[in-house]
Amino acid sequence: MKILMVLTSHDQLGDTGRKTGFWLEELAAPYYVFKDAGAEIVLASPRGGRPPLDPKSSEPGSQTDATRRFEADEEALAALETTTRLDAVSHDGFDAVFYPGGHGPLWDLAEDPVSIRLIETTLAAGKPATLVCHAPGVLRHAKAPDGTPLVQGKAVTGFTNTEEEAVGLTEVVPLLVEDALRRNGGRFSKAGDWAPYVVADGLLITGQNPASSGPAAERLLAHLANG
Repeated sequence: MKILMVLTSHDQLGDTGRKTGFWLEELAAPYYVFKDAGAEIVLASPRGGRPPLDPKSSEPGSQTDATRRFEADEEALAALETTTRLDAVSHDGFDAVFYPGGHGPLWDLAEDPVSIRLIETTLAAGKPATLVCHAPGVLRHAKAPDGTPLVQGKAVTGFTNTEEEAVGLTEVVPLLVEDALRRNGGRFSKAGDWAPYVVADGLLITGQNPASSGPAAERLLAHLANG
């Protein structure tokens, strides 16, 4: 089993002067779900090399057992330092793709034609794609083979408008994930703010927030096991 995990390369939180990037828990929790199941993991990002970490995600209040394990794992840290350039990979040779969130993807991966094509071709090849928290916003320009929005008519979730409001970034982000999915015809549902919540619709699996990243990875493994 081989899984491609796609991280952001974007580190600026709009015009605030603050840093952003990927959210550590959303990498670490799925990473160990996959690793402990014996999967081979490849990390990729648009620019390659070390992707930017959202500094807030490594603060004490955001730490979890998985993040602490990741930060003490030399092999994992080495993989993070040397992510593959996204334009050097495709779905070929992988069983699935997984997109951790963080605010960074809303700026780069959501607009990146390489990322959009990866999602479209992965699903078209009959392989699952899983996106959590802000990463479902990356689906905004993705199309189904018939040219309609990829999420049209599909059950989806993602970081909610109320969660974005709670972190005070509604006016900073380039798009609101919930609004973007609804606008494209997605059948958006959600749990309470910060509660784990995962939705699967065929090959597309989405998770609402950081706490949903581990459960989303488990749902992906279950899908692969049931093949």
